[in-house]
Amino acid sequence: MPINPDAVGTTSEPAETSWTSRDALLYAVGVGAGQDPLDRAELPFVTENSIDVEQRVLPTFAVVLPSVAAAFGSIGTFNPAMLVHGEERIVLHREIPVAGAVSTTAEISAIWDKGKGAVVEITSRSHLVADGEPLFDVVMAAFIRGEGGWGGERGPSGPRNEPPERAADASVRLTTRPEQAFLYRLSGDRNPLHSDPSFAALAGFDRPILHGLCTYGFTGRALLRELCDADPARLRSVEGRFSSPVFPGEELTVEIWRTDAGGVFRTLGGDGRVVLDSGACTVD
Repeated sequence: MPINPDAVGTTSEPAETSWTSRDALLYAVGVGAGQDPLDRAELPFVTENSIDVEQRVLPTFAVVLPSVAAAFGSIGTFNPAMLVHGEERIVLHREIPVAGAVSTTAEISAIWDKGKGAVVEITSRSHLVADGEPLFDVVMAAFIRGEGGWGGERGPSGPRNEPPERAADASVRLTTRPEQAFLYRLSGDRNPLHSDPSFAALAGFDRPILHGLCTYGFTGRALLRELCDADPARLRSVEGRFSSPVFPGEELTVEIWRTDAGGVFRTLGGDGRVVLDSGACTVD
């Protein structure tokens, strides 16, 4: 059992990441923005020179900026083909600028023994280099198959943020493209699980799957439009659990129930299965 549960609390050295206007535009296209060229609500995220339109950044861009590789290095060795993204949560302290740099510290915040595997949670905190003030936090959890069974705590389980037993207040349909994973990987996640059929087969899939965080970005676009009137300054947090793989080219449906704090949501695949659940977001 190479995973080291005593790594909890380990913190990486601060690492700096910078981005440009082009990076923000590429990310937006990678999560499906701009498919309708007449949709003016998305022009700020996919163009920098449209008449009377100021470029802005999708809030979920936060997930591709901090590097957690150093933190993962402290937990021991494992087969990367056995790692599956489990959950993701972002907390936005203010709107992400079009270009800039952040200094990020990543901490191993939890390691849970799920028997057939281990869940590793990493919390990263990013400050804008220009002023030293917090910009966003990202909490991600990864399930690593075959790495459990050491007798540790199982951690939290079961559904969270369950939607009420009534029809959703909004249902947004979005279409991923067959080449969506190739577009999204240009924002930094080059895991061959999403591009190489041979590697995907090693993980038990008959073809490459879409990045979970790409599905998360598609979902974030729907939340931004329905709950924030497409204003990224209003979105404060988004969290969700990846419950089923998505294949490039699938249609997604984001179901949203409004709450006093913002909303709860889930995302469905083309056949109606739930692919992102336990979803909640807060807005101003």
